[in-house]
Amino acid sequence: MSPAKVAAGQNPLRDPLDKRLPRIAGPCSMVMFGVTGDLARKKLMPAIYDLSHRGLLPPGFSLVGFARRDWEDQDFGTVVHEAVRQHARTPFREEVWRQLAEGLRFVPGSFDDDAAFDLLAQTVHDLDEARGTGGNHAFYLSIPPKSFAQVCRQLQRSGLSEQRGDAWRRVVIEKPFGHDLASATELNDIVEGVFPPDAVFRIDHYLGKETVQNLLAIRFANTLFEPIWNAAYVDHVQITMAEDIGIGGRAGYYDGVGAARDVIQNHLLQLLALVAMEEPGSFDAAHLRAEKEKVLAAVRLPGPVTACSARGRYAQGWQGSEPVQGYVQEEGVAADSATETYAALKLSVENRRWAGVPFYLRTGKRLAKRVTEIAVLFRRAPFLPFSPTETEELGQNALVIRVQPDEGVTVRFGSKVPGAQLEVRDVTMDFGYGRSFTESSPEAYERLILDVLLGDPPLFPRHQEVEQSWRILDPVIDQWSQLAEGPQDYPAGGWGPHSADELLERDGRRWRMP
Repeated sequence: MSPAKVAAGQNPLRDPLDKRLPRIAGPCSMVMFGVTGDLARKKLMPAIYDLSHRGLLPPGFSLVGFARRDWEDQDFGTVVHEAVRQHARTPFREEVWRQLAEGLRFVPGSFDDDAAFDLLAQTVHDLDEARGTGGNHAFYLSIPPKSFAQVCRQLQRSGLSEQRGDAWRRVVIEKPFGHDLASATELNDIVEGVFPPDAVFRIDHYLGKETVQNLLAIRFANTLFEPIWNAAYVDHVQITMAEDIGIGGRAGYYDGVGAARDVIQNHLLQLLALVAMEEPGSFDAAHLRAEKEKVLAAVRLPGPVTACSARGRYAQGWQGSEPVQGYVQEEGVAADSATETYAALKLSVENRRWAGVPFYLRTGKRLAKRVTEIAVLFRRAPFLPFSPTETEELGQNALVIRVQPDEGVTVRFGSKVPGAQLEVRDVTMDFGYGRSFTESSPEAYERLILDVLLGDPPLFPRHQEVEQSWRILDPVIDQWSQLAEGPQDYPAGGWGPHSADELLERDGRRWRMP
């Protein structure tokens, strides 16, 4: 393997064509900003431990925390230890923890503190000497987007963003990537003014989920589905991300952002792109991203915003057996807030493959259950040689990809009911990850963090995809802001506002009940 590939973070002893050998990151460290936040504590630190437990991190891997806390290295170690104990997917093993703990460092400071970033630069340099990290460092910005610019400029000022020789420096940024097209473009200019485009990794954790990646395998590894993956056979597509929780303590972030910006702009439009894109030449980053960008460029609202969208806000109701309060009663939410907690869109993809096929996207909080799924519903047979009574319980054929929580795939089709009468009814064939594979699926952040350290970018959207998504969503949000009526209330524990049902009923369709 070439020195460049070694420097890129790849294991020089691994043959990339030998699937028996795991992908192991080369010498490197990760600097994490925002280590006191929920994301770092519940997802990022446990994912790093799980990678170490699986033997996918190098022995000298180091994790540097940066926050406004008066901590020493051992205090940070205690925080990481507690996070791992509570939230890691893999079992806790003392020998794994000891090896990981040897590389833990902490730098106290604020984002406007030049001296703190100078100390961070010295800490990173010391790790190169003491831990053999080889000048390879990833900077994870688990912080509010308003701070991205300041941190990136500090990384540039202190020399931390500078790549020397074959060593690499990469930056990881969490959504939201701006709040509209203009802010997303400005943010991109700032980040890519400090790091080259191929060193910027935009995290959308949904793209790290096994079932989302399985969508590509279903489509392109089988001759069963791809020939009918088009407007001649597909009636419509529904993409759902439903949550049974409210905003919790996130009012400061969520109020003024809303469901459309929080979920549709990134997660659901990315899922749409994977469903609708053409077959890439390969699954390397350039080919995969190019196909996603082409299909997003073809997405349109097929009519006025008022006819192609719905929005709602959860009111008081019942979540299971527990009474819950409405959105405007949540702590930190203004009584006159116009923020939606439910959003649904009808979109079209204006190309030959998908002409005339509507894509319905919906997301909401305080809904009946937590579920994310992609449902491809097929056209009915053009002719049925049965009497109406024989097929009165026959619905549409469907392929449903369950992203969470019960990861798997369901195929729905018609079959004869046993007995003397000829009666056709819907049945299902079901594949579940938990039943078909002995190894449990890794968390999305495990896959994505490892990909960052390996320099493997296919699962990370580049700025063109982000900007296309805002181009689609901006007109909807702009129109909503001009309407006299706010979001329509829906009871907690239900499936959203009546306007969302009407969105499909106007087309003679209805939402699936997962």
